[in-house]
This record gives sequence, C-alpha cells and structure tokens, in this order.
Amino acid sequence: MSPPPPPLGRPRKKAALSSNFGDPALDDTDLVAARSALAQGRWTEARELLAATGDDWDRRGHRVMGLAQEPTASAWVRDWRLVEPESTDAAVLLACASVHRAVAGKMRPDKARDACLDATALVPDDPTPWLGLLLLERELGREEDVVRLFDEVRHRHPGHHHAHHLMVARLAERRPDAGQDPLHEVYDFAAWAAEQAPPGSPLAVLPVVAHAERYRVLARAGSEPDDPKASGHWTGRRARLVMKAAFDWWLEWGDPHDRAGVTHPRGRIDLNFLAHAKYCEGRPAEAAALFHRIGTYVTAAPWSYPDRDPYEAFRAARSAALGSA
Repeated sequence: MSPPPPPLGRPRKKAALSSNFGDPALDDTDLVAARSALAQGRWTEARELLAATGDDWDRRGHRVMGLAQEPTASAWVRDWRLVEPESTDAAVLLACASVHRAVAGKMRPDKARDACLDATALVPDDPTPWLGLLLLERELGREEDVVRLFDEVRHRHPGHHHAHHLMVARLAERRPDAGQDPLHEVYDFAAWAAEQAPPGSPLAVLPVVAHAERYRVLARAGSEPDDPKASGHWTGRRARLVMKAAFDWWLEWGDPHDRAGVTHPRGRIDLNFLAHAKYCEGRPAEAAALFHRIGTYVTAAPWSYPDRDPYEAFRAARSAALGSA
C-alpha cells in the first residue's frame, strides 16, 4: 500500500487536488496532452492518440469523450475533416462533440443524432458513436431509446464500462417514490452485469455504483437525508454484502500492483464510488486505503450526491478516513 498523502489542510496539497478535480481525463496523461493541443487548434495530436488507441473500446470511448468535451473541439475537428475527409476517427469525434453540445443546449439534438448515426455507418463495429447516442438519450430521450442504445453498445463490447454506468444512472431514476426497495430493478441490473462480466472486470463495482445512484434519486425525492453519511442507505445487510464483494474484488484485482482496478481508463471512477461507499458505510480503514489509491484523481460523482459541493465533500471524507479531520 502506498504511504498516505500529506494532510489535506496543507496549502500545497489543496492546490494539487484542485488541479485534477473533476477532470474527465482522469489519469490519462496522453489524453490531457492531446486535449490541450486540440484546444489550441492542433488536431494532429488527437489523430495520433486515437490511432494508437485502436480497438481498445473502453479506452477509445474514454478518450473520444474526453476530447469531445473540449469546448472548441467541434470547430477544430471540422478542420481535421476538411484536410482528411476519409478519417473515421474525425467523424466519430465530431459526432460525440455534437452530443456534448446538444446536451449543453448549444445544438439541436436531432443534428447530434444524425452525426452519430452517420458515424455508426462508417465504423459499424465501433461502439463509440453508439455510446454518444446513449449519452444523448440518457439526458434527453425516452427510456426505451436508452435501453435500445445500450443494447447496441453491449452488442459491440459486452463489458463497456461507460455504457453500464449510464444505464445504471437511468435505471436508478425509475420509481423515485418506491423508497428503500431492495428489489429495485437497478440493483438487479447491476448484479446481473457484474455476474456476466469476466474475472477482473471493473463491472464488479457496478452494484456499488447502483447503490449510490439510487441514493441520489431517493435523497432528491426527500426520502433520504441530504448527508449520505447520516443515511442508512449503506448499512443494511444487502448493502454491506455488496460493499464487501466490491472491496474484495478491488483487493484481488485492483491493488496493489495497478491491475484492472486502476489501469482501466475509467478505474479512478470506480475507486471514487467505492471509497464513497466505504466512508458512508462507516468503514474508515477500508475507505482510507481507497483514498490513497485515488490520489488527486477525484470525480464529482458520487461526492456531489445529492446536491453537495463535491470538492468539500471529498476533502471532509478523506480527512475523516485518514484521521486528520
């Protein structure tokens, strides 16, 4: 286990944490570099990054979405397409950038849908443009469309990490008035996905993600307290079994040798969800081990749930877990 970081109260630690907080690139330094170049109009670095990524579909989805969120991505990728109109990577990136613009209200959703559908025709085996459509419909569309698009992604890559997270978030929003229903469909879906995944797959943590997403919905509906630590959501028998299974998976596959739990391009997301769960469950020693591994790569979710300042929530939880509060 790596040594604990300096206490969060030290100014230099706060600055380091702030520099990475909520960055969708997480610990992908190559993505950070290519995104920075794209913001300055240099699209060749993005081209090289995506070419090198190949058909590592989880990493490709992570990198395309990371580049697509750059505010000026659409303009510079259009320049790329003018120079290389045959580039399928440019078409996929432009389609996903259109999705982010549509979700932000800066583009008509039907235009983004058309761009994604055009990209699916160019690269029929690539789940990434379907991921773009799934992200769009998760935010703006009907549930039946979300389910259909998830199936399209899963058909091309059964273990697609980002797609499963989007599906869990949407399913958690069903029946907000049902309260603490241990048989809610989001739990069944997450358990099924974890069971279907091969050994070492980070989808083993999906039941923990489902638990956090359901808390978000219940707290916003007023049936759970706004402070997740004060909630009993993580202390029931079923919840404890889910948390233990996910933590045991992490001990076997994710620590301490940078195996699946950390080397996966979105592995830090799982670590944040798991640390949040262990903290809320009242297991500070286990949470502390996870905080060490997270380092400065903090995600807004689930620390923002239900409507909290994620930076302050993370700092308070980590300080408490490390005994420096």
